[in-house]
Amino acid sequence: MKSITSRDNPFFKQLIKLEDSARQRRATGLTLLDGIHLITAYHLALGPPKTLIVSESGCKNMEIKRLLAERGGDVDVVVLSDVLLREASPVKMPTGIMALISIPPAAVMPVRGDGGSESFYVLLEAIQDPGNLGSILRSAAATGACDVYLSEGCADAWSPKTLRAAMGAHFLLRIHERSDLVEAAKKFGGKVIAMTLKAKKSLYQTRLTGPLAFVFGNEGAGLSDAVLQVSGEQATIPMPGGTESLNAAAAAAVCFFERVRQTQMGI
Repeated sequence: MKSITSRDNPFFKQLIKLEDSARQRRATGLTLLDGIHLITAYHLALGPPKTLIVSESGCKNMEIKRLLAERGGDVDVVVLSDVLLREASPVKMPTGIMALISIPPAAVMPVRGDGGSESFYVLLEAIQDPGNLGSILRSAAATGACDVYLSEGCADAWSPKTLRAAMGAHFLLRIHERSDLVEAAKKFGGKVIAMTLKAKKSLYQTRLTGPLAFVFGNEGAGLSDAVLQVSGEQATIPMPGGTESLNAAAAAAVCFFERVRQTQMGI
């Protein structure tokens, strides 16, 4: 194990930049995971991370010691002082262990969807909040989606905040960032449904079985005209309580699980 105690160390400076900058993550193809759950999920899906980073106190934690014993044999391990790890960690209460990973291209991700590589897509336009984006990815993975396309203007899918919100969903999906949603919709071989408050048809009146792509837009602006025009159908979620709209992540979860219900019932 290599020990780092100085803020001037180049590796520590790299961690700070990766935690703070989407541009740095894109330029290097690297990002950070915080916590045993995310590190384990990555390892199971894609193999060992590039480096494990552990705090001095984390080295004494039984769960971390077990993870290092089970998965640390083929990985470089760096020990940071507790102060430095707190500065580098993307969370306010660090768990004591982080991992430096390569951001996997969508093409290398295994298909783990609900029956085929073209069965269930999610298209997201200008979803700007990383917490919302991560929650949508988590629901998408839970309900069998295989591909998620993100337009320009979406939050960084591989930011530490999005990764934490998704809780490992990244490693069960093929995530296509900075995508042309119009082209993605045109190439999709199934039904494309745009979710919009302006639709007259309810989600619950819409058949959601078979190959399907849901399209969701920014909570404030909704979907662009270009994306609406290439969507074969439009639907809305009825809200008898009188609120104006749902949080984007909540709306997506409603749609995804209604699809699961219809599929399991053979509607």
